[in-house]
Amino acid sequence: MSEAGPRRHPVDEVLPVPKLALYGFQHVLAFYAGAVIVPILVAGQIGLSDEQLVYLINADLFTCGIASIIQALGFWRVGVRLPIVQGVTFTAVAPMIAIGQGAENATAGLLAIYGATITAGLVTLIAAPFLGRLLRFFPPLVTGTVLTIMGLILLPNALKDAAGGQGAEDFGSWKHLMYAGGTLLFILAVYRMHRPFLSSIAVLLGLVGGTLVSWALGDTTFDQVGEADWVGVTTPFHYGMPTFHIGAIVAMLLVMMVTVVETVGDSKATGEIVGKDVGDEDITRALRADGVSTFLGGVLNAFPYTCFAQNVGLVRLTGVRSRFVVVAAGLIMMVLGLFPKAAGYVASIPPDVLGGAAVAMFGMVGVVGIQTLSKVDLRQERNALVVAVSIALALLPAAAPEVFAQMPREVAAILNSGITLGAISAIVLNLVFNVFARTPPPEDGAEKAAAG
Repeated sequence: MSEAGPRRHPVDEVLPVPKLALYGFQHVLAFYAGAVIVPILVAGQIGLSDEQLVYLINADLFTCGIASIIQALGFWRVGVRLPIVQGVTFTAVAPMIAIGQGAENATAGLLAIYGATITAGLVTLIAAPFLGRLLRFFPPLVTGTVLTIMGLILLPNALKDAAGGQGAEDFGSWKHLMYAGGTLLFILAVYRMHRPFLSSIAVLLGLVGGTLVSWALGDTTFDQVGEADWVGVTTPFHYGMPTFHIGAIVAMLLVMMVTVVETVGDSKATGEIVGKDVGDEDITRALRADGVSTFLGGVLNAFPYTCFAQNVGLVRLTGVRSRFVVVAAGLIMMVLGLFPKAAGYVASIPPDVLGGAAVAMFGMVGVVGIQTLSKVDLRQERNALVVAVSIALALLPAAAPEVFAQMPREVAAILNSGITLGAISAIVLNLVFNVFARTPPPEDGAEKAAAG
């Protein structure tokens, strides 16, 4: 007896509501710290008040939810329709701080940031078809290198959280390391049980369990839940009409060019994880979603958005391929953005517990990059040099930040990011060695013959 129709791909499978809620909430927990850290960093550097910071976090969560639904669910020719969470790009942090510090006050700085964000979103949306045709400039050599760099750059953040979080008075104490190590060991133990369902929510169980243990021992409180308002509605142009400045716009356009590489890499990596081919048209739809989400970010008092690499690692860890899990996560984000008290519980996860789980998740991002690079013939010196030099340059901002103090602020704001430097290096070196080279790379057979 023949089947009635073609079998639905696991990516398009709609899971039962309880599983959608559980898996979606796990994505939210994995994403939450990365989402809120951007407004926290920006607010601290440009002088925003605590009230403004709370509003930025709520606006960011709400917009992240909308952006994730657009990317995963899709409409018309927008959205890649894969289990990809959209989040604020870390690449934009330094440029936004520079824009805000260059304004006469904090509010004026926000308006300049939003004007640049709206413009960058529109340009990305319009240019998406052209950018999609540039896919040949982002082979596995480039995307694998960028993903590997992302994992390497993100891991120190996870380890700092595991040690208590930057600024903690007892940073690096055994107490924090015990919480982080206990959370990580618990996640590994759940995976070792080889129970498919438990393995798929291992990170969620680790975060909840670690938080409850910390609370039971008196090291975590839920006081901020009681202090938060019941409802916090995000309204367009809350701080006034955005302002448009050439310098700010150019900086944000450069940020979006870097996010193109991130989106291409994350989309291709997610496609590989879930077993679905990602072609030029898919990349174009993903970039259109970036453009729409970034435009909405400027309108709804948030930031530029791109595919969130952290959650790519979570998809790999859990093995849950349904894109509707991310749609559920988007709905949960929107609820958290509307109800600060609900978000307060998520915000109560201590940094050390979150860091323990993040070590596994961020490490998996790097593993996906290495897996992508396994398709590249690294016996060819030109390919090996692209990877080696790009990784080395990506470590420069962390190893020698003083270098960027000698540069003009606008230049330093763009280059003082390991992911940015590594991505630019990978793209340029691939063009020099492989795309515009006078002699093409030798075929495997020719190379073996030469070696013999």
